[in-house]
Amino acid sequence: MKNKIRSPFFYVGDKYKIMPQIIELFPSNIRNYYEAFLGGGSSVLYVEAEKYLLNDNNKNIIDLHKYISSYSKKKEVLLDKLFELIKKYQLSCSYLGLTVPEDLKKKYVKTYYSKFNKENYSKLKNDYNEDKDISKLYLLLIYGFNHMIRFNRNGDFNLPVGNVDFNKNVYEAILNYLSFVEDKKIEYSTKDYVDFIKETNFKERDFIYLDPPYLISNSEYNKNWTSEDEVRLYDLLDFLNEKNVYFGLSNMTDHKGNSNEILKKRMKKYIVHEIESNYISRFDNTVKKNSREVYVTNYGKEKRWEKAFIFFNNNEKPRKDFTICWLYKRLWRANINWRTNYENS
Repeated sequence: MKNKIRSPFFYVGDKYKIMPQIIELFPSNIRNYYEAFLGGGSSVLYVEAEKYLLNDNNKNIIDLHKYISSYSKKKEVLLDKLFELIKKYQLSCSYLGLTVPEDLKKKYVKTYYSKFNKENYSKLKNDYNEDKDISKLYLLLIYGFNHMIRFNRNGDFNLPVGNVDFNKNVYEAILNYLSFVEDKKIEYSTKDYVDFIKETNFKERDFIYLDPPYLISNSEYNKNWTSEDEVRLYDLLDFLNEKNVYFGLSNMTDHKGNSNEILKKRMKKYIVHEIESNYISRFDNTVKKNSREVYVTNYGKEKRWEKAFIFFNNNEKPRKDFTICWLYKRLWRANINWRTNYENS
């Protein structure tokens, strides 16, 4: 299993902790890799493809991807620019040794970063809202509450300071990201995800990964996602399946006593993989012991056909609890010599 790699955007809904599991389930030899809900993009960093077509309807996050990517061949220029801004606004930066005074650490044991950075973070935020300098937006994302991006109705960034810091992890994430994008063919778009998919002329060996907002999660990122959106999403999966386009979907069937019945019903026609996601939520510091994360696909069916042939070859009756009982019934009714078909396949 691959090591965890994280995007430098530390975005809400980031899959970096479970991508080492999910990437093992991706198809091999991908030509064009499509991602409909890009977010922070940690998932992309695991994928080898000839071309990457990445979409998110949040223009600000796409602008940040484009901005950071533009420095792929001049990494030090970007870092120098960011460090210059950090020093200008006198923000903490443990990577550079710009630490919080010890007396403040003792007084505010768990929140000293937010106490130290609050005033200067507000200055940075006000300046960004005036000049819209995207390098300042990136730092607002790094130092802001839960690394989120939020704007008010007037278009002003309005997220409060977070209890975070520019540390070694941020520095390494930037370098990893820049190294990855340096030699890649990448196209970005800011379309509605349905338009992004339906306007695409998919070809052989194309693959699309979907990591939508989770219907039963209460995070800021998911608050505008409705049951109607959920149904629309699964209608789109059916569309892709009819077009013989491989897809992979990440989602959650159960979480904190909530159940996504729409997902449970619609995923039955596809292949479902269980994903271990028993990690701590950044929003409430609780472990998701009772949560069930799944990866749903429409490929890999050849393994199930093989199981079906072996099953009939052994002259056994179909088991009702077997996940492909519908296939057994069809094969049984067809009255075909499965032993011959299996041996000649």
